[in-house]
Amino acid sequence: MAFQCQRDSYMKEFVTSVVSCLPAEIKLESNGKREKVTGFNVVLKDTILFPEGGGQPDDHGTIESWPVLQVTRQGPEALHFITSALTQGQEVLLKVDWERRFDHMQQHSGQHLITALADSMFEYKTTSWELGRHRSSIELDTATVKPGEMEALESVVNEKIRAHIPVSVQFLSIDDPAVEKVRSRGLPDDHAGPIRIIDIEGVDANMCCGTHVSNLSHLQVIKILGTEKGKKNKTNLIFLAGNRVLKYAEKSYITEKSLTALLKTMPEEHVDAVDKIQKTMKRLQKSNLTILRNMAVLIAQNFKSQPDRGSFFSLHKCVCLYLKDGDNEFMNIIANEIGFQDTVIFLTVGEEKGAGLFLIAGPEDIIAALGPQVSELLQGKGSGKGGRFQGKANSLAKRAEAEALVQECSRRHSAGEE
Repeated sequence: MAFQCQRDSYMKEFVTSVVSCLPAEIKLESNGKREKVTGFNVVLKDTILFPEGGGQPDDHGTIESWPVLQVTRQGPEALHFITSALTQGQEVLLKVDWERRFDHMQQHSGQHLITALADSMFEYKTTSWELGRHRSSIELDTATVKPGEMEALESVVNEKIRAHIPVSVQFLSIDDPAVEKVRSRGLPDDHAGPIRIIDIEGVDANMCCGTHVSNLSHLQVIKILGTEKGKKNKTNLIFLAGNRVLKYAEKSYITEKSLTALLKTMPEEHVDAVDKIQKTMKRLQKSNLTILRNMAVLIAQNFKSQPDRGSFFSLHKCVCLYLKDGDNEFMNIIANEIGFQDTVIFLTVGEEKGAGLFLIAGPEDIIAALGPQVSELLQGKGSGKGGRFQGKANSLAKRAEAEALVQECSRRHSAGEE
């Protein structure tokens, strides 16, 4: 059975009646997590809300005032999930989220057009596609595409859009000879009833359950952003259709204006400007690393030059030079320069009461016992061997307490109490 949304994809409101309403539970994404939601699966006599299928996400909308949170297909029926119960036989008003629906129509019809022309122009077959939130992709059955092919494909695609070519929906019986001439990736196992055909006049005829525009001119424009390497011997073609192209252009312009203001250059010079900044940053990082190493050596030498230095050394530094592994290297140079056979060393780097890194070094028997205790005080994790224990601290708020613990262990060791 075809739903009303498949017979007329442009219908925005529809009055129908409730066939059944049963308790249900689904998982919906919320703040990046999938959470359980309890409610009801409503089956209607007919619907203008498309259930997910054929690579196309489901519609959003309302039944009366209740938001429809999910629409799925179960055999010949569409299940509308809402959080309030409805009465069997109750007459209800459906409204579709038109912005979302029309966007899906543009992307899906755009995919049919690109797929048909990629096949006829270059014999690149489509093996799958995805209608994404921000951009869509078509998986082509080719390991590579040749230079200039995507530009040529985009040009012809937009010629067809400007040609105002009609797109029609046909329903054929499964034993109709015309079905043999239709492009298809196969029917669902639970399919029943007539075969639905989307016919782009003179361009393509394809089995499909999704919602589509009635004329290619409604696509407005298609932009092929490029291709990416796909699965084994496949290529993913990335595209935008209709309003998504306009939104992409607007977002790109806003980004361009911001970069122009920040870089003080014209748009065509942005790439060169960023390249120069990155090269300068690399030179500065190299210079800063040299300074960091020299500073670590001087700190160690200064301690070793003190006649009454004792057998304990502690230091906290906020080393904010944005060097990968620079802080760890800073601590290890100090430990190596001082030597920790007879000296217990406690070093930390990072924010005063925030996250950071720590290192303790000294006689192996002391450090093996101290390491886990210090790690616990700093709410961190670490490991070590050979008289050295280091790791990440989630909080340096108890650094003073950790330092007192290490210093006391050092004193007792020097006094021969341990």
